[in-house]
Amino acid sequence: MDIMQVKGRVFDIQRFSIHDGPGIRTIIFLKGCVLRCLWCCNPESQEYDVQTMVVQGKPKIIGKDVTVEEVMDEIKKDMPYYRRSGGGVTLSGGEALCQPEFAVSLLKACKEFGIHTAMESTGYADFEVIKEYLPYLDVYLMDIKHRNNAKHKEFTTRSNELILENAIKIAQAGTNLVIRVPVIPTFNDTEEEIREIAAFAKNLPGVKELHLLPYHRLGQDKYEGLGREYNLAHLEPLSKERMEELLEAAKSSGLICQIGG
Repeated sequence: MDIMQVKGRVFDIQRFSIHDGPGIRTIIFLKGCVLRCLWCCNPESQEYDVQTMVVQGKPKIIGKDVTVEEVMDEIKKDMPYYRRSGGGVTLSGGEALCQPEFAVSLLKACKEFGIHTAMESTGYADFEVIKEYLPYLDVYLMDIKHRNNAKHKEFTTRSNELILENAIKIAQAGTNLVIRVPVIPTFNDTEEEIREIAAFAKNLPGVKELHLLPYHRLGQDKYEGLGREYNLAHLEPLSKERMEELLEAAKSSGLICQIGG
């Protein structure tokens, strides 16, 4: 089958992003995710099904079936910006590993046009699936949320064992792997927890960077729009000073560390 005709389900395409990879980027948000992180700022991404979400008092359809060709038509509009800034395309979600045929085909098409590629990912999938992505990825932005399995499962509904195993395998494959840590109050916001994650990342072959992502509540209204409860509404974002303290804890690993990214 022609890769340009492979179909997938997305819920947004965000142009001119300066996050989630180098330079100016186009972010493709795919539907579907295995995890249910309590802090997820895109709850509309979790279900693969097309949904209706109330946005500013009006119903909005979330999810659209598209071909690789249709997505590439949008991506190609921004190619001049990629060249000037060193940017490209990032797959996000949801979780792009949940739509392997579409996501890999889209990455292949990007590489045919010489476009830099990245993927934000939980790493929660069989490695036989993940390895199909790796030849077409310039950067793998992978979340490591916690080293403690019980706490990871409490806050995400899933064990961290497969994620940690895959992080090792992805690094061993020679992939440009960047570890990211969403820093969530009451979950992983102590120096000890951050040091444990950073120490794990430091031992991954070739990994040089770790990014701390501050907690925010920007997606809280989406839960109401979906008729769901946001269970972390009682938590306040960490102060800039506290994030700096956690950054210093991460830097003790010897990795290049930053807030955001």
